Amino acid sequence: MFKLHSQLNADSVILGNLPLCQLLLVNDQQYPWFVLVPRRADISEIYQLSDSEQQILWQESSLVSQTIMRLFNGDKLNVAAIGNLVPQLHIHHVVRFKDDVSWPSPVWGKYPMINYSSEQIKKISQKVVSQLTLADD
Repeated sequence: MFKLHSQLNADSVILGNLPLCQLLLVNDQQYPWFVLVPRRADISEIYQLSDSEQQILWQESSLVSQTIMRLFNGDKLNVAAIGNLVPQLHIHHVVRFKDDVSWPSPVWGKYPMINYSSEQIKKISQKVVSQLTLADD
């Protein structure tokens, strides 16, 4: 049974579900940072998904990528599945700007997270969810 890893749960806000993945917003206002987590138990690597699930993952990743780049008008999009600290398979989608605090370095561990306000989360959630077909299940 799928259960979101405790660290992802602590660092993120759940926005909803696509057919395969749960979509999260990382609670760090320094970057528009979203994470896709396949809703499958005990998966740590992409190759562990079935062939059809891998295709769905890439389709969902592409959809999220296009959507957030259009909505946030970024200079670059960083997409990564690292998972050294959180073994559950998850794909980061970070909109980058040439004037963000970490540019051009990676965002991981560079600066402490700065949480969004409840109002900011609500606005971002509405902005992104309105462009995607998400379910609440």
